[in-house]
Amino acid sequence: MVSIIDAQREIILSTIRQTTRGDWKVLVVDTESRRLIDNVLEEDAILNENITHIEQIEQRRPTNRDVDAIYFLTPQPHIVDCVMADLGKRKYRKAFLVWTSLLHPALRDRIDKSSTAREQIALFKVLNVEFLPRESHLVTFRDPWAFPVLFHPGCNGLVRQHMEDVAQKIVGVCVALGEYPIIRYYKPRTPSHEASILCSHLARFVQDELDLYAKFHEDFPPQTGRARGVLIITDRSMDLMAPLLHEFTYQAMVHDLLPIREGDKITYKTVVNEGQPDQSEKELEISEKDKIWVESRHQHMKDIIEKLTADFQKFMNANPNFTKQDDNPASLGAIKDMLAGLPQFQEMKEAYNLHLSMAQESMNRFQRFKLPDVASVEQILATGLDEDYKKPKGMADQVIRMLDEPSVTPPDRLRLLCLYTLHRSGVLPADLTKLLAHAQLPSQDAYTIQNLSLLGANTSRTLKDPRPVPPALFPTIPPPPGTNLAEEYALSRYQPALHSLLETLSTGSLDPQTFPYTKPPLDMGADSASLASATSLRAAKPTWARSRTTAGAENRQRCIVFMAGGATYSESRACYTAGRERGKEVVLVTSHMLTPALFIRQVSDLSAERRQLGLPADAPKQQAPAHLSEPDQVAKPAPAPQRQQAAAPAQQMGAMNLNGGGPATARPHVPAPAAAPVQANSSAKLQKDPEKKKKHHFFGKKDKS
Repeated sequence: MVSIIDAQREIILSTIRQTTRGDWKVLVVDTESRRLIDNVLEEDAILNENITHIEQIEQRRPTNRDVDAIYFLTPQPHIVDCVMADLGKRKYRKAFLVWTSLLHPALRDRIDKSSTAREQIALFKVLNVEFLPRESHLVTFRDPWAFPVLFHPGCNGLVRQHMEDVAQKIVGVCVALGEYPIIRYYKPRTPSHEASILCSHLARFVQDELDLYAKFHEDFPPQTGRARGVLIITDRSMDLMAPLLHEFTYQAMVHDLLPIREGDKITYKTVVNEGQPDQSEKELEISEKDKIWVESRHQHMKDIIEKLTADFQKFMNANPNFTKQDDNPASLGAIKDMLAGLPQFQEMKEAYNLHLSMAQESMNRFQRFKLPDVASVEQILATGLDEDYKKPKGMADQVIRMLDEPSVTPPDRLRLLCLYTLHRSGVLPADLTKLLAHAQLPSQDAYTIQNLSLLGANTSRTLKDPRPVPPALFPTIPPPPGTNLAEEYALSRYQPALHSLLETLSTGSLDPQTFPYTKPPLDMGADSASLASATSLRAAKPTWARSRTTAGAENRQRCIVFMAGGATYSESRACYTAGRERGKEVVLVTSHMLTPALFIRQVSDLSAERRQLGLPADAPKQQAPAHLSEPDQVAKPAPAPQRQQAAAPAQQMGAMNLNGGGPATARPHVPAPAAAPVQANSSAKLQKDPEKKKKHHFFGKKDKS
């Protein structure tokens, strides 16, 4: 199976390997490119590619003109300032510039016009790797600010630049996967909000960037036996129910109910060695390295607790040396074997402890906050059908009864009112005021509900408004007659719209009016099951609509879904499920992952003034450190140790450590014969003339800022 983590890791390592070519070099990174590397690579993997040590460009570094440097950098203006300062001081012998994405033409011109820079630059390359894989089939940009930029009325002037940046990142994902996909995008049937044209503009940006990349890279896409992939571009407005519902699969539930910390790493604080003298609290990481997490995250919580308990007991029984005290003295061989297995035992024990703790605490909150009752009402509001898949009656009374329940938390009451408003396609303003008062919620929460209109929802109506509730984008399909859903699974009847989209796509019946193409295939009327194999560009109509395929893992067709404005964990699960059931590879790409609490907060902020949002675009521009203008001390070799005859000492290690933050372990400097000059690759990605770009006006307004 494909893994976007492995794909990005290999791109970075192969670039370093091809640049060092057996000669020792220094790697220079910046804060953001360091995050990209840390996300997929251990430091040792980099040092093993003939890298003596790693330095950070914003920090003080000694001049070392006896060694070449590979700069792995993000194309930010202040980072270009840092590079120009280095080149002005001739800090290293030669500079190999590798950028994570395309530079702005003005920044590129600044470098190209410097004779000092041209003398030292041996390579100029763009990788298009400015994205952060989180799982094998999940990519985020860690950009929660995308939501207000796209949907806040005061941020229209930021939309164009944001879309250009996002298009570059989406192209990076496509290139990493070796895909030149056919692009389709979400076009609302009855648009009622400014951002309704968001997907159409973004799709054309991505199409233009992909075409440009393919034009100047003859090896793209690579030749494979795989059918041409599909890229679906949609946005948060396609499904407003999913981020509000309580989801009871493991990953979604723990992120909703527990205080999980999400940053560069995802961690949860739990008690280890409970009841023992060495009992303590510890932050444990949740990652792809955790096999228990990877195997369990998409399973229903009811199944998880049973499975974790049984698996943990098997694990303890399989390791009696660590769990039972024997009065008889162990042999030296037994002690040696026990010590050798101790680190792995402790790691697995902590992993089981983490997941048993998270699962148990989730179920405690599930009962304490009356979530079975809350979720039962939520499912009816979201699906429009009761548990018998019939049209419900008296929903207002059911909602009011839940609002009266003291165990239901205020955030859950607000979520319930949001769902009720969406279910009714708007409520009377007077009724909303009464519902908020009945729920004992502050009156300003009315703005949160009304702000859903900025995402295309109908939130208000009048007594004389005959407007019927619009049909769902993908109506709920009842199960076959005679199907008896257990109570636990009855609380999970709602399927995200993304799940239905992928199912419809797989049958070849995805509506071309609601999901049009940027470039319609020439053979749209042909039977998808009888299409010929793809050409060198795999340009035939995508064969996604074929039934379950028996193709090998390497030849499975790929579908990339980009969700603008954030995606939910239920949607991530839907992508894995669709891929598994249809024998495809489905990769979800999004700006950031949404929990219900984050979604409610971001929707609430849509009525705040822009200056209160703290947008990075409104923050002071980052500046290169002042010390770069100061003269550097040239690195000197350390004095040889007394009373010993030794080889020349190692070069002093830079202060940068990718995994920790302290000094990295020094690598021996291995002298190498002078290499032949490397011709600068200044055409790794041709720049577009900014004056010749098409003008796009978003949301029908011109930027007046």
